[in-house]
Amino acid sequence: MDSVYAATPEAELLFLADPDDEPELEALEAEGAEYLTYSGGFAAKMNYGVRQTSRDHLFLGADDLHWHPGWYERAVSRLTATTQVVGVNDLCSDRVQLGEHATHFLTTREYALLPLPDGKDGPFSTAYNHWYCDDELVATAKHYGAIAFATDSIVEHYHPQVEKAEDDATYVKGRSRKREDQRMFKRRSQLWTPK
Repeated sequence: MDSVYAATPEAELLFLADPDDEPELEALEAEGAEYLTYSGGFAAKMNYGVRQTSRDHLFLGADDLHWHPGWYERAVSRLTATTQVVGVNDLCSDRVQLGEHATHFLTTREYALLPLPDGKDGPFSTAYNHWYCDDELVATAKHYGAIAFATDSIVEHYHPQVEKAEDDATYVKGRSRKREDQRMFKRRSQLWTPK
């Protein structure tokens, strides 16, 4: 929270918490954070959160992030009438740092409320357990010609896979389903791949 507000003082921060995660709820209460409870994975929570807000620009991300000063201005500078999704730099993935992919996004409300190619609510597909929902968001936005990547807009991901955080049960569980999600991504790729 300190990181968000230091880099983006005008931000409104909304957490989506598991209703039965007492330690998480206690931590949010102790910090005076604004939050809603919602059952489901990351994608489902993000989609729900989008519909509970009224801001024109929405940042969709995890709770283990550090916002670097100037991230917002640099991301917003990439938005145009057609480019409505900007992938920021998490300083973790080689693909992200090369400007080929993103794991976290600044998006316009208009884009976030568009249905996915299969007609379901977006901006994330809830077909995945944990992995590949960002890959699908990127692939869909590329298909629509609506995405840009801002490698100079840094929202650092404190990820255990790159030794920036301790590993925990959430990541262990996520990794256990990676192959299943990879197969789902391959099956769903027909939605945005030209025939």
